Amino acid sequence: MRHLKDGRKLSRRREHRVSMLANLAASLVKNGSVHTTDAKAKEVRPFVERMVTFAKRGDLHARRIVLARLRDAVAVKKLFDEIGPKFASRFGGYTRILKLGFRLGDNSPVSLIEFVGDEKVKKITRKPKTAGKQPRKKTETAPESANPAFGKKVRNLTDRRNRSLMG
Repeated sequence: MRHLKDGRKLSRRREHRVSMLANLAASLVKNGSVHTTDAKAKEVRPFVERMVTFAKRGDLHARRIVLARLRDAVAVKKLFDEIGPKFASRFGGYTRILKLGFRLGDNSPVSLIEFVGDEKVKKITRKPKTAGKQPRKKTETAPESANPAFGKKVRNLTDRRNRSLMG
């Protein structure tokens, strides 16, 4: 029975799972956002939020705890120098998970996990619908009855069919 055993196994042994979550968290800290499966995103979220809370403290002991868990000095430096001070006035909820859909290969649900406040503002400039397009010129086509070969082809096809059916 799994009483009081929280967390997802993610089909990995403990050592692999802990290492994977540390790597995923370090990538999130370095890059600001990571594309991953829903289960991994939901599992890494509380881990990263605890690391940001340690970074807000900013003391040497907190830095050593985070370094022991993240195992990446560059990520720890960025976490304590940039991300921790940025969230100094915020009480939790430092990350967001956006559902992206399903992966092509195995149809597993995929998400984007990112830090709150790192939205990339995209300016969308739309062109007028008629600016790039020019109206099509209609070509004049002769009616089928004007083409003398059209009727011959149809008659020849029907004659062949009738001949094959009759004998």
